[in-house]
Amino acid sequence: MKSKFGLAIILSAFVMAVSVADETIAESSPAEVATKWLEAGQESQEAAINAVKVHMADDGLFYRPRYVGFGFTYDNTDETGAMVVATIVPGSPAAQILKIGDEFKSVRGIAVNADNRDSGKLSFRGAPGEEVAAVIKRGDEMLNIAVKRGKIESTVSKADMIEWMASGDADDWGSESFKLHEVVSDGNVAYAWTTIANTDDVSGQMIESHVVTRFVFNDEGKVVAIGNIDESRFVLEQQGYSISR
Repeated sequence: MKSKFGLAIILSAFVMAVSVADETIAESSPAEVATKWLEAGQESQEAAINAVKVHMADDGLFYRPRYVGFGFTYDNTDETGAMVVATIVPGSPAAQILKIGDEFKSVRGIAVNADNRDSGKLSFRGAPGEEVAAVIKRGDEMLNIAVKRGKIESTVSKADMIEWMASGDADDWGSESFKLHEVVSDGNVAYAWTTIANTDDVSGQMIESHVVTRFVFNDEGKVVAIGNIDESRFVLEQQGYSISR
């Protein structure tokens, strides 16, 4: 399940603080646009969605951080605790095995339920190339599968970005703490360094991370590419996890 902290990192690369009615953006420099874009992540869901609709190029892409895994997400809003595949990254290991709508019934012999689905107790971890055995339900059929972990690289289109943002909780938008340290630009590229922080639901501690976001603009001043790097390991360590093999 994506935490509010993880959501804030993604949003920091998605939104800008310019309203739909603002026509001055085309005259702004990349650094100015980047500043407004990041600050908007702390405003509202409606403002964020409207900004993306107006100020991102139709062929613009968000580059997600790379990770080792399977390349699928599941619907974590199902109150029954079911783990149902919601999206699959094209070209990922999951794309060779899974279909949207598949329901995980067990992972490495552990039955999926409401208590372990979002808690990290299900063992999906492993090295690239390592197989994870699972049982899924597809329609009325139960299937034994084995999915290999791999390096996942993916992008999100403007249309998918807007749909994803619209599915969020408007009352739980933005970070508890946000600071923009520096924005620099060179030609049609801008880099921004920010710090975001939110309270960890388990420990009650404030968890922070530095994020560096890269913006690329086309000749019309529209954002065509965005990606960021954050302190994922530092976030886990602040939550009490250790990194081991």
